[in-house]
Amino acid sequence: MFSTRVTSDLTPNRLSAAIARLRENRVEFDDLTESNPTRVGIDYPVRLLEALARPSGLTYAPEPFGMPSARDAVVGDFRRRGMSVPRDRVVLTASTSEAYSDLFKLLCDPGDDVLVPAPSYPLFEYLAALDSVRPRPYHLEYHGAWSLDIDGLRRATTDRTRAIVVVNPNNPTGSYLKRAELDALAIHCRVHDLALIGDEVFAEYVLDAELARTTSVLSQGQALAFSLGGMSKGLGLPQLKLGWMVAAGPEELVRPALERLEIICDTYLSVATPVQAGLPALLTGGAAIRTAIRDRVTRNYRALLTAAPQYPSVDVLPAEGGWYAVIQVPAMQSEESLVLHLLEHDRVLVHPGYFFDFPREAFLVLSLLPRPEVFDRAVSRLLQRVEAAA
Repeated sequence: MFSTRVTSDLTPNRLSAAIARLRENRVEFDDLTESNPTRVGIDYPVRLLEALARPSGLTYAPEPFGMPSARDAVVGDFRRRGMSVPRDRVVLTASTSEAYSDLFKLLCDPGDDVLVPAPSYPLFEYLAALDSVRPRPYHLEYHGAWSLDIDGLRRATTDRTRAIVVVNPNNPTGSYLKRAELDALAIHCRVHDLALIGDEVFAEYVLDAELARTTSVLSQGQALAFSLGGMSKGLGLPQLKLGWMVAAGPEELVRPALERLEIICDTYLSVATPVQAGLPALLTGGAAIRTAIRDRVTRNYRALLTAAPQYPSVDVLPAEGGWYAVIQVPAMQSEESLVLHLLEHDRVLVHPGYFFDFPREAFLVLSLLPRPEVFDRAVSRLLQRVEAAA
């Protein structure tokens, strides 16, 4: 009866089951997987959401790509970041996930594939499957710093490949694209008639300001490219459900892409009017939230770097941006066993590396969002446990 686009195995994994048991029994634990900025003590402007009560939000006048005033606000935000984009290349969506779905519909037939980075965000597998698209991994390599395996990416490209996804900075490695990597990607996409999709939701959360980086796929002009962003990460407002994508590249590719994308967006018209009407004020008023998040993740990352050297068996992998950190620990036991032990005995929850398709054991992924007192306490327990087990 049911589509194969949704898995038939709905059994929770061991970690999910353990979390559910603790919550059912009201056992508290420190959550170093927290990805919701509204739950970690960030100060939000009290009057910020008044922008949603504007009278213009009562009028329904749907536009496939979004209200002109809202798209102009996105143009202005890109200008703040030092990039010039025209309004007619801005497309509003309800989320970055919806933007992926729209682009998969635009670019792929059922059974086509898209290249996605590994390690990276595990949601890609589900997003692709829901549009009958196959995700094929290409690898990021770590040799003291993360780099894109461009030769491996070339080998992963097939005659059914339609797009390459880059996450910049990557989640969870925190690595930005370098200029040479972006140039190589653009050439590869142009030669093989592929689109380049840049997930740039974490782009402004820079942890290493001294490192050369490329913050957007829009800075190349050879390939058809889409930059994805939104309020969930960029302003710490996931509950308002507004994202955007910006198209770039040769006009002979961008124009037909937007014409077809307009049909897709006009079919769903998913973005709510009040949040579009309030977007100019939200982008202005929400800047303080972005600053607070940046200060929090920077503070916690530095605290981790300070604490870790006391534990010789732990290696904190360098992160350039985003709001996650990766630590490598001795592979004395499986990641799953270690993470379960941390949760059940030390009351600390972290992500195992295999959630993000790390190629081997043993890596742990930590959110840098929690309150400092929670983060410090949890990191101390984690490091002590790992060192004792080494």
